[in-house]
Amino acid sequence: MKNQQNKEILEQELERLESELKTVGRANPKNPEDWEADTTSVDIDRADDNEVADKMESFGENTAIVAQLEIRHSEVKRALERIEEGTYGNCTVCGKEIEKERLVANPAAATCVEHMK
Repeated sequence: MKNQQNKEILEQELERLESELKTVGRANPKNPEDWEADTTSVDIDRADDNEVADKMESFGENTAIVAQLEIRHSEVKRALERIEEGTYGNCTVCGKEIEKERLVANPAAATCVEHMK
């Protein structure tokens, strides 16, 4: 039952992450598992320097946001894969059961407290 509850939590988080990613980026057409920052088109020939600078700043911010969201997206997907494989809740380093408190705080946790990064 615990795995089913965590699976639902993880699936909801995955949906939320994908929605957030779509606001600042897009799936890479060459690799759908990869996300890239959205580049709002700017007509450089007609744009003034301030507009170009604003667009570049926005792109830089989006790149940082996409990077963070993409990391969490991957963690959640891997946790869902572990549920399907039957290895969810076990530390990927030592194989021992991950502490319940850790899984409550972070349902995508892959390691026990001892092996946290």
